[in-house]
Amino acid sequence: MEVLQSSTPSSGLRHSSYPSRLASSKSIRLSFGPKSYRVSPLSSGLNLGKRRGNRLKVRCTTEGMEKRLVAGRKDESGGNFLEAAAGGKGAAFSLPERFKVAALMAAAMCLCNADRVVMSVAIVPLAAKNGWSNSFSGIVQSSFLWGYIFSSVIGGVLVDRYGGKRVMAWGVALWSLATLLTPWAANHSTIALLGVRTFFGLAEGVALPCMSTLSSRWFPTHERASAVAISMAGFHLGNVVGLILTPIMMWSTGIPGPFTFFSTVGLLWLTRWAFVVTSDPQDSPFISKGELRLIQEGKKKSLTRSNHKSPPLRHILSKLPTWAIICANITNNWGYFVLLSWMPVYFKTVFDVNLKQAAWFSAVPWGTMAVSGYVAGATSDHLIKAGYSLTLVRKIMQSIGFIGPGIALLCLNCANSPVIAAVYITAALSLSSFSQAGFLLNIQDIAPQCAGFIHGIANSAGTFAAIISTIGTGYFVQWLGSFKAFLTVTAVLYLVTAVFWNLFATGERIF
Repeated sequence: MEVLQSSTPSSGLRHSSYPSRLASSKSIRLSFGPKSYRVSPLSSGLNLGKRRGNRLKVRCTTEGMEKRLVAGRKDESGGNFLEAAAGGKGAAFSLPERFKVAALMAAAMCLCNADRVVMSVAIVPLAAKNGWSNSFSGIVQSSFLWGYIFSSVIGGVLVDRYGGKRVMAWGVALWSLATLLTPWAANHSTIALLGVRTFFGLAEGVALPCMSTLSSRWFPTHERASAVAISMAGFHLGNVVGLILTPIMMWSTGIPGPFTFFSTVGLLWLTRWAFVVTSDPQDSPFISKGELRLIQEGKKKSLTRSNHKSPPLRHILSKLPTWAIICANITNNWGYFVLLSWMPVYFKTVFDVNLKQAAWFSAVPWGTMAVSGYVAGATSDHLIKAGYSLTLVRKIMQSIGFIGPGIALLCLNCANSPVIAAVYITAALSLSSFSQAGFLLNIQDIAPQCAGFIHGIANSAGTFAAIISTIGTGYFVQWLGSFKAFLTVTAVLYLVTAVFWNLFATGERIF
């Protein structure tokens, strides 16, 4: 609502002023305590309702935030007043429903990554206890991805068919159960541990397709980058939470402690998710009419509810923009999981820091990644609002997200202290978060009706790359005694994919 502060004495809203006369006037004056404001009903989104007695109902629906206000005549002291219908002491602010959904999604994504990271820290004492080599530790860590690679496509199809709410709920419930069972499986046998971790990955594979689809349903086009940034900020903060809390809890309660804690939090999250969120804003009993109208008018018609079926897989794979997304996902996951799985081991092996120190050095980059991811989303939305094409914005964001990390990882090979290494890793991860406003959003641009399915395809390809990189790092370190060779390979992959993306990516709808 556009509000201009008044510099003239207040005249009040007269009892004789009817809604029609107010609506036709150029402006009306409203008073909030000692301050008064002049408001244009037509430009601000004020809906003036019926007059009842000496009070007039005013509804503000601008920007999706709806307030019911009651305007009356002068009070006994001669001043004007405007009281909220609910409280009477001023207009109460209500957080738009779509941001509540984004906050709950961010919490789920935080749990998603925290549950993964627990194993990245626990692998150090487990390997020492069981006598595992670096190469076998890589196999254990990659077992999560064995299930993840299959559930990405299946989860994408399920999300497109049954909606993000239901699929996400089942995913969190099942991966929390798998997290709880992990310490038992580790004590029972290696086969049991690999089986539980595979099941864990199978359950977590639905998280990103759910996030992508819910963002496209609940947010207008010019807010989607910020919405995804909020969710992904939770995702990256999950690394921070997991890396910091896991060593502390293991030292105080033993290895099972962090697994039990995070699984319990996941089950508590479910109780809130089940009663607040819907797969589509049109089905929400809590959303206001103004906010629903804002969502529907702020996105393309193609993103509204439809029974349109997904195109055949052959047709999807015949388009180069699809392959640009797939290649971007492969490179992103390759670099992401190398750093996620091996960062604590890297600091312990290369700089001989203890596990607690390694966790702190590893946590800092993920925290900055959460902040930079939001900056990327806000910047992307600003450029789109300023009139830049989707294609150009997606290419700019993705170029930063790949060229930046590529250069940072090459510099990491020259680090001679844990502090310098942490700086380079922080730069790599912070810049890689710009990919959230690149290929991750581009899926919704080119295929709004089957975004979950295409996300699943791309994520499965990326997961396969993550398996290779996670296991490959272990073998490279064991054979060569150094991380440098694999970091160089990863850096080159970032730079080559950036070129491919800029040649073939587009922001226009393809499917």
